[in-house]
Order: sequence, then C-alpha cells, then structure tokens
Amino acid sequence: MMSAHERNWAGNLTYSSVRIHRPTTVAEVQEIVRSSSKLRALGSRHSFNTIADTPEDLVSLEGLSRIVALDRERGTVTVEAGIKYGHLGTYLHGEGFALHNLASLPHISVAGACATATHGSGDRNGNLATAVTALEFVAADGELVRLSREADGDAFLGAVVHLGALGVITQMTLAIEPTYTVQQDVYVDLPVAQLEANYEAIESDAYSVSLFTNWQGDAVGEIWLKRRLPDGVARAMAPEFFGAMLAANALHPIPALSAANCTVQGGEPGPWHERLPHFRMDFTPSSGDEIQTEYFVPRPHAVAAMRAITAIRDQLAPVLMISEVRTLAADELWMSPCYRQECVALHFTWHPNAAAVQAVLPTLEAQLAPFEPRPHWGKVFAMPAAQVQARYPRLGDFRALVQQYDPAGKFRNAFIDTYIFG
Repeated sequence: MMSAHERNWAGNLTYSSVRIHRPTTVAEVQEIVRSSSKLRALGSRHSFNTIADTPEDLVSLEGLSRIVALDRERGTVTVEAGIKYGHLGTYLHGEGFALHNLASLPHISVAGACATATHGSGDRNGNLATAVTALEFVAADGELVRLSREADGDAFLGAVVHLGALGVITQMTLAIEPTYTVQQDVYVDLPVAQLEANYEAIESDAYSVSLFTNWQGDAVGEIWLKRRLPDGVARAMAPEFFGAMLAANALHPIPALSAANCTVQGGEPGPWHERLPHFRMDFTPSSGDEIQTEYFVPRPHAVAAMRAITAIRDQLAPVLMISEVRTLAADELWMSPCYRQECVALHFTWHPNAAAVQAVLPTLEAQLAPFEPRPHWGKVFAMPAAQVQARYPRLGDFRALVQQYDPAGKFRNAFIDTYIFG
C-alpha cells in the first residue's frame, strides 16, 4: 500500500483516493475489501473519467496478472484480472489459440476492458466482454463469488459489464479459438461521397475496419483494413478502394505522427495479436497526453450520424486530434452500449484541454441526440444521467444485482451514484 495521489494513463485525472493497495493474492484482496468502507478497483488506468475513483481506497490489480488455466477441450483460458491483452495474446498464440478481437491498445487490462465494454471492431465481432464465459469477484462481505454463462444465465449477463459496482474482479474465463493470421492494409483519402453511398460494403469488406477522420474536407483520411487469412497467405490488394488509394508507407492514425509504434501494415501477414491492435505492445503509443470521448449509435443511423458531426466540424477542429469510426455486433450484456443493437462507435481523441472539451461536448451530443447515443462508460461525456439511464432497458435489473452483492454501497462512488442510481 502507498498513499495517493496518482494519475490515470492520460494524465487528465488525479485520483482522489488516500490509499492505493497493491495485492498479489486473492486472500489479500479479500482482506482489503473487508477492512474498507469505500473501495474501487483499478486496471490499467485507461479510463478518462472518474468511474474508478473514490476518496478512500483504491485496489490496483497489477499484481494479479497470471495465467491460471488453459482448457483446450472447452476452448477457454482463465486469467487473473490484471493481465494485459498484449501479454495474454502472446501466450495464447504460443499455445495455438486466439481471442475473437482486440482493442486498439494491447496495453489495457482484461478486467478493466470488460468492465466498461471496451471493444475492437468488426461487423460480426462483439466487444471484448462478449468473450467472457465466467468471472470471479470479491463481494462487499469479502467472500468470493463465481458466476458463469453456463450456470447463471441472465444474472451472468448482467455481471460481465459491471462498471466496478459488484466488487473486485480477481479472475475471468474467456472463450478462445484456434490461432489465426491477419494482414493489415491502409488506404488514404476515401471520398466522403463514396463512404456515404457504400458504407455497408466498406465496413463489411474486412474482419476489422477502422475509419480515421478529422471531419474536414471531402475525404476520410485513412481506412485500416484487417483481414483474416484462413491459409496464412497474404492477399494482393487493389491500388484503389472505393476511390481511396493504397498507402505507400506505414501510417499513424494521426498523419503527422510517426508510425514506428503502430502494428505492421502493408499487407504483411502476422499473428492476430500483432495486427488487430493499432499499436504495438512493446511501444508506448503516445505520451497519453489526450482526452477521449466515444458514443455508440444504432448501426442504421451511421451515415446520418456522421453527417450530423460533419455539420459542426468547425467547432470540433480546434480541440480535435482525430476521430475513429468502427462497427460492432449486438450482444446480450445488460450494461453494454451494444445491448441488443448493432452499433457504430464514434470515437474522438481530443487535445488535453479539459475546459475546451467540456465546452464542445454539449454541441456534439445535441447533434447526435436524434440517434439516442450511448456513451462509452470509461470516457468523457456530458450527457445528463437521466438520458444515459434511459438508454439501458435492463438498468433496474442491474441496480438490483448491485444491491445483492453490495447492499451498503461499498463499491459505489459518485459516478455510479449519478449514472446508475441517480
């Protein structure tokens, strides 16, 4: 244990907690939980808002990062909560296995990513939490609780995207599949007119697709296409893709930055865990000096939502670094932004000017309001709590689940009180 105050990955938030505990065993977690009156858990600190903060005790899961078991017959891997996807991916590939998807950063922890429904991309790919088949957590009384998809059904679906409100996650079991090869190609300057006319075809052209834009001009800056290769053999790419041109060199999502710490492009095949993320595990992708926002809207509204954003591009320009547009499959997880709806995820990476970001968010959210957006739980947004709550049909059931395992509100903080119980 050491005293705070420490900061999140981006540096835009200083935690208010007076103590940060760093357990290395489940027994230590249980003792910390029993002795605390208010507690929140920390993963890789990649949240940009106060979802993980509390004035009293924080528990870092960094010391719980081991592989627990690989079950080849059942097709699962069980890991401790603090393991990072990059390390898990290297292990799984070495054993001949893979996950269905990865986020743009392999540096994030499994427990933190699943708790907030963090995601990758792909028409048929659910967010990272959809791979969870079982989880173990320390509830408010210090006892271990185990829930699984097979045994606990509906309650399990409510517990996976838990926002840190059920307890401290100690282990998770994830579905795995045979390892696979991916090639990554980048095209530049996709005409907006082509994007709008062919959106579905563009997004479904590869296993994972990301569009990067600053909403300026008549073209989308970059399209990153990640293709699964069943035979491991690279596919020759056409020089043109819906009017976009195949990039001659490796690119960073922000064109002015070096691509040295990005994953390999140019159609060179490689293992899934070294292509699905945008950034390499052995490099820090940036100083973290940024703020992030993201909204999920139903897939049928994708083009209309992008037009609505383009209409305010002049207001976004002074504070925006880059935006990313991705698609996601629907899922059954109660508190997932993609609960029972296919989504387009509209992501904004802002310059580290909190006041300027907060000033522009209401305008951005007003533009997206007709499409009933759901904000990313771990990123900055300005939507009133009532609007957020209205987007989640199972919110009442989730409240009851939280109260079942934490009747006195030990794991509740200002964020949970506002957006879940407010």
